[in-house]
Amino acid sequence: MTKTAPKGRPKAKTPYKRYFEVEKDTEKDGGGLEHVKVMSKKRQNFTGDFVRMHNKPKKPRPQKALAKAKQEEPEPKPKRNPIPEELLKKYSRGEQVQPKGVKTRHFKEQQTRKEVYLEYATEQAARTELLLQETAGQLEADEGETTAEYRQSQIADNVDLQSSAKHFNLNMEFGPYQMRYTKNGRHLLLGGRRGHVAAFDWVTKRLHCEFNAMESIEDVQWLHVPTMYAVAQKSWVYFYDKKGTELHCIKRLNRVNRLDFLPYHFLLAAGNSAGYASWLDVSIGELVGNFNTGLGDIRLMRHNPRNGVLCIGGGRGVVSMWSPKVREPLAKLLCHSTAMTALAVDPKGQHLVTAGLDRAVKVWDIRMLVHDKPLTHFQLRLPANELDVSQRGMLALSQGTYLETYSDLLSGGGSGDGQRLPYIRQRCDAFVHGLRFCPYEDVLGVATAKGFQSLLVPGSGEPNFDALEDNPYETSKQRREHEVHSLLEKIPPELITLDPHEITGVDAPTLQEKIDAKRKLFHVKAPRINMKTRHKMKGRGGTAKAARNKQIVKDAKRKEFIAEVREAKKDLIKQHTTKEGAKGKARAPRSVLDRFRPKPPKKQKT
Repeated sequence: MTKTAPKGRPKAKTPYKRYFEVEKDTEKDGGGLEHVKVMSKKRQNFTGDFVRMHNKPKKPRPQKALAKAKQEEPEPKPKRNPIPEELLKKYSRGEQVQPKGVKTRHFKEQQTRKEVYLEYATEQAARTELLLQETAGQLEADEGETTAEYRQSQIADNVDLQSSAKHFNLNMEFGPYQMRYTKNGRHLLLGGRRGHVAAFDWVTKRLHCEFNAMESIEDVQWLHVPTMYAVAQKSWVYFYDKKGTELHCIKRLNRVNRLDFLPYHFLLAAGNSAGYASWLDVSIGELVGNFNTGLGDIRLMRHNPRNGVLCIGGGRGVVSMWSPKVREPLAKLLCHSTAMTALAVDPKGQHLVTAGLDRAVKVWDIRMLVHDKPLTHFQLRLPANELDVSQRGMLALSQGTYLETYSDLLSGGGSGDGQRLPYIRQRCDAFVHGLRFCPYEDVLGVATAKGFQSLLVPGSGEPNFDALEDNPYETSKQRREHEVHSLLEKIPPELITLDPHEITGVDAPTLQEKIDAKRKLFHVKAPRINMKTRHKMKGRGGTAKAARNKQIVKDAKRKEFIAEVREAKKDLIKQHTTKEGAKGKARAPRSVLDRFRPKPPKKQKT
């Protein structure tokens, strides 16, 4: 029985056909398919004619070779702004360290990484020369004139106001005077033979202190900061601060004639009338070295800024170089056949300038002491009594009241020669007792018997300064920070040698040292044993028992020492004996059963 649908209901809708059941228009000729090309929207409504282009045949791609050759290293790309080789050599920190001898891979990579950093630092330092806008200039004379004809009044009238204010004279009554500039060239210290001491800022003319020590003064010297200075008085050396207050009296430095200061070692060097050279470490207040040089009264003394060696001139024309940890001179140089009158060292530590009673001024290369000939020679009319070299290589010398300046240290000439005239001439009003070039300024300070003169010498000072090294405009906070940094980077006095790069080498013993060390093994004495017994209560032990215990300990130590020496001698003999040189065969190790072996027959006497 089937059910019929009710009349009022609508008919069921036909189901939708699926996509695979619908007949497509493209199905023709038994299911063949025709490719339909889909065109873009712009071309679908296009009613014009199409022009068909012939397809160009594609070129076959080259097949890759199966075995690749070794890839060549790509050439380094040239830098956009190359740096000249001269600048790179100027700021170079030496040859690169080869990682060939480094054992582990970690330290090899660390060393190569460090070399990359050093190379980058060298390039950056060379590029910063573009920022150094100040240039060193010199006087240029017109046709028919020479710079030696120009007077200080003419130079001061033709420069700017700030530079002309640096030319001044001080007339004082307590001379003759000694003078010193600070390392940054900002402050000036004057000391008169009759006890007058004055410290002031010579640029702004602001006085720090002025007093009379009430005894004779031989020399003055600034210390590591411009707030402290040393004064060599009649008997001892005194330290004073910026306000003139006495800080310390060093009685171990007595009868001192000359003072000098090593800023990177914090050493105050002194030479006295008895021929003693002394080095005082101002950071700890101890004498690092103090011994007799055997040169007599020390009047000529300068230190080499490159290695810290002290150069002392003697009355026999010989310059000797000293270190605080060596009691013998590191080197001696015969400079003149007569007594020396003046001595100076280049600020770069490359040249030594000497003057003698033979009226000659000679320039020597300190780095090559093997050559006994000077680099250049100045012949004068009178012996020079004072010498100094500027940062730019200018030479200043005085002959009594007459003063000359030469633009090039290695130029040669002299007033006695007549071929080459000096750069600047000046006649002072009194005998010259000291002269120094001011660092980073075109100024020459002259201390005379009647006061002080500040002379303008264009082109003598370094125009650009490094503020982290010497800052003429430093504040009190910067000065304190610089003092702390310099104390942390202080160089110990043991490193003062002729060759400052000697510390980078390896101290390998020579053949003679090895032979001497081996010979000493055959003549070594037993060490002395000092035994201190413990104090015991009364009745616990006596003196006889303590002496017996001491003797037992000494005998045991002596036996141990003798056994060690015997072993060392045996090892030494084994090293020098070879198999070919040995007379007999090598003996087998002895055994307990060797006593049962037959004895070798004795040789019969004939």
